[in-house]
Amino acid sequence: VSSTCLVHIHRNRYSVPCYLANHMVSVHLYSEQIAIYADQERVACHLRVFGRDQTCYDWHHYILLAERKPGVLRNGAPFALMPEPLIKLQAILMRRSGGDRVMAQVLAAIPHHGLETVIVAVELVLESGVASVEHITNVLVRLHQVERPDPVVTTLQLNEEPVADASRYDSLHQERNHV
Repeated sequence: VSSTCLVHIHRNRYSVPCYLANHMVSVHLYSEQIAIYADQERVACHLRVFGRDQTCYDWHHYILLAERKPGVLRNGAPFALMPEPLIKLQAILMRRSGGDRVMAQVLAAIPHHGLETVIVAVELVLESGVASVEHITNVLVRLHQVERPDPVVTTLQLNEEPVADASRYDSLHQERNHV
């Protein structure tokens, strides 16, 4: 694997996850696809291209790199292949100072929440017109919010309602100051 996370096969390049840069991998060539394995685990699969000097990216492979080096989002060719809502969000965020770091944080949520959930959250945030990582995180949490359980039915009852009386605190405070 090259330092740019690409495997060269028959004069074409195919991406692999960035943690495999400069590592050895196995390639299985099939009639319509190429499967790439590291330590007997399938790490990438691409449709096979038969031309020359073509590059097949999977932008998911570069999420970890974007977390470490958010500047890669400015001109990174793999990220041009993201779903449309993510591209719209990226265009909005890149106009701001530090927008690449914010976009990297949004992409970092994908392994934890799943692509579909993050896309729904991004679409909701884009509709609201306030694009920020905090807003997206808030929407993600609300999307994953677990429903509250039904209240427990019990025969226990209070004999005496508690009294909210701040004067009790004040009396303790006064006693302490006089001692």
